[in-house]
Amino acid sequence: MTAMHSAQTSARPDVDRYPHPILAREGWFYSGLALAAAVGATLWVGGLVAVVFWLLAIFVLQFFRDPPRQGPVNPLAIASPADGRIVFVGTAPEPLSGEPSLKISVFMNVFNVHSNRAPIAGRVLQVSYFPGQFFNAAIDKASLENERNAIVLEDDHGRRTTVVQIAGLIARRILCYVQAGDLLRRGSRYGFIRFGSRVDVHLPIGSTPSVAIGEKVSAHSTALAVWPDDPSRT
Repeated sequence: MTAMHSAQTSARPDVDRYPHPILAREGWFYSGLALAAAVGATLWVGGLVAVVFWLLAIFVLQFFRDPPRQGPVNPLAIASPADGRIVFVGTAPEPLSGEPSLKISVFMNVFNVHSNRAPIAGRVLQVSYFPGQFFNAAIDKASLENERNAIVLEDDHGRRTTVVQIAGLIARRILCYVQAGDLLRRGSRYGFIRFGSRVDVHLPIGSTPSVAIGEKVSAHSTALAVWPDDPSRT
């Protein structure tokens, strides 16, 4: 059964308090299980069966990898919350208020890193979960009809962004570890989506996108956009 898990967090669940594990903690159990199965198949069966189990173990390990990242040079830039490919850049209603916003969507396939990170530094104002369907997350109706989880972040200047984790055709588990009141740094790990999905970022109208449809982006490293009042915007 599909479910979204929320956990209690410390007052500041930021990058300093999550030592880099290289392999995301969400995958420790699955990786251990896959490696144990591969070793067992090698010892007791061998041959092609063992090869298949080792390939499966390698897939699981690469899926749950969580490499260290450096943030964008511009300290005011809105960073990508996920690895993947840009599938939408344009105006769309913000999902909680219905107000117009700049929406930038990142589609994650099964070969991308799936650890989700905060695009800005700020306080979590709201966390909202919506049950739904499991359409291919690359298509735009997934933003409205798929299972999803939205968080609203506000920075020290009162600027807000809404980040929406969206389950996909294969993804059946959205994990979110923050709650209203938590403080996040840009790049803080706040959630995870298993096995392919999408993340939408909604920004104030007037924000300037730094990416285009089809472009590949990396969580925390790639600048998606700048605020309307950012002096570096072009």
